[in-house]
Amino acid sequence: MNVLIVESRLELGVLWQRHLTRQGADVALVRGQDAAVAHLSEYAADIIVMDLVLDEGSALAVADFASYRHPNARVIFVTDTTFFSDGSIFNHASNACAFVPAGTPPEDLAAMVEHYGVS
Repeated sequence: MNVLIVESRLELGVLWQRHLTRQGADVALVRGQDAAVAHLSEYAADIIVMDLVLDEGSALAVADFASYRHPNARVIFVTDTTFFSDGSIFNHASNACAFVPAGTPPEDLAAMVEHYGVS
């Protein structure tokens, strides 16, 4: 399974990456919109784990590009804000499959990736 993590906070992204790699996933970690688009332009992704609030760029723009470039890729949005807490993220990103708090235990996030990332 090919996983792309888009997370501005390197330590959190690395934590998720380690858990997913232990499960056998091929995981790439980038920190913003430009790097995510560059990665998706060159490599396939089965699932994207992405912080809703990026330091550089827009998570929704990345999700939109992914839906065009890799229509079967699913997105798990992660956030530490209450923005979109009403579930409306699913109306804005057709490839969204989950919306979880940033404090979700890495093993739980890895289980979601495994569940949603299976083609």
